[in-house]
Amino acid sequence: MKDEKFIKAQWRFIAFSAISYAFFYIARKNLSMAQPAMLDEGVISTYALGIVMTVHGVLYGLSRFINGFWADRLNGRVFMAVGLALSAVTNFFFGCSSLTLFFALFWILNGWAQGMGFPPCAKMLAHWIHPKELATKMSVWNASHSVGAVLALGLCSALFALGFGWRWCFWVPAALAVAAAVFTFLCVKETPVEAGLPPLELGNGEGGTYPPSEASRRRRCPSRGGNGEGKSGLTDAERRRLVFGNRVIWLVALANFFVYVVRFGFLDWGPTFLKQMKGIPVAKGGLMIIAFELAAVVGTIFAGWVTDKVFKGRGCRTGVFFMLFAAVFAFGFWCLPEGAPAWQATLLLMGAGFCIYGPQALTGIIVANQATKEAAALATGFAGIMGYLSTTVSGIGIAFIKEQFGWGVALCAIAAFAIVGMALFLCAWSAKADGYARKS
Repeated sequence: MKDEKFIKAQWRFIAFSAISYAFFYIARKNLSMAQPAMLDEGVISTYALGIVMTVHGVLYGLSRFINGFWADRLNGRVFMAVGLALSAVTNFFFGCSSLTLFFALFWILNGWAQGMGFPPCAKMLAHWIHPKELATKMSVWNASHSVGAVLALGLCSALFALGFGWRWCFWVPAALAVAAAVFTFLCVKETPVEAGLPPLELGNGEGGTYPPSEASRRRRCPSRGGNGEGKSGLTDAERRRLVFGNRVIWLVALANFFVYVVRFGFLDWGPTFLKQMKGIPVAKGGLMIIAFELAAVVGTIFAGWVTDKVFKGRGCRTGVFFMLFAAVFAFGFWCLPEGAPAWQATLLLMGAGFCIYGPQALTGIIVANQATKEAAALATGFAGIMGYLSTTVSGIGIAFIKEQFGWGVALCAIAAFAIVGMALFLCAWSAKADGYARKS
């Protein structure tokens, strides 16, 4: 019989940590809405903006990788709270700046602070959720990405509609990030042990006790002040072996590069190419990208359900089909004739959002399961740096293609990258659902 107290505490953790992580996105995806106004005012050029986005993304990925080491050792909720506070500071000063040098400096620093969000979440989720349910429940949690992006886009659209300038797109998220940091520190519990519950028993990955039995609770539950479960019992060398010695993790991390090219191609440049390619005003284009993100929420949850219920935890198989259809929708948007109704463009964007966020969520789930909870933060940090290296393409690369060949070729290139990502997931088709038996 399932332990109702544990289940309630588990869903409370999922909800609270998802809320916290959504505010990282509010303090990061605000730039995509502000950039058309910044370009119109001439405070920054397209090339400079592409470079800023690229360096920000690379440093963000590097931060996720390095902070993956630290997150496995430190308290997750404190780690997240500090990252949110630093993001608030960089957003505030970015909004106060007028020179490209300072835009670059503060947004690059924001990239580092943002990298302090996902690794501790990945670690905490692996301590709260059994591998057999991780795809479904972590996909629900991963909706925080889209919720945060929707809130950022909606907030900035509202600010523009009320007559506020682009700087407020950074000052308001900065204030919200401070409030979120306080919420995270006070409300998020790193592990069941920190919440006064026994640790999750995993067995050998094929079964295990889930949730912990009452006998296990009496036998193993330490005092509420303890947090011994949060620290890995492996040496650094063993942790690195679990991650870097796993072929599946390498394939998924490489696939993540192409997943993120497609994702950021739409999300970061969406309002700009809608305005410049289709003549759609920024506020309306922002609403269309919000539709893209709302479809992504449904797609993310559906991808987790399909992974657990259809493919029995084998997320790479889900990734194959989702990336294939992401390419179809991106190509369809490219083929959309000039002057086509806005609802057609919106439906194609929603289809792309539905498809691309499933693989984006699954990469973290796959590598966390493969590396086991002992090295989940390191594994997701590694996949993360591969994903955010993609900004070398989705940032300055897309800016170059657009300037040289136009938005049509840029969209065609995005579709091609989706096909490459699909091929890499296909190479891992036979991978097992998790690495717990391999670790033992």
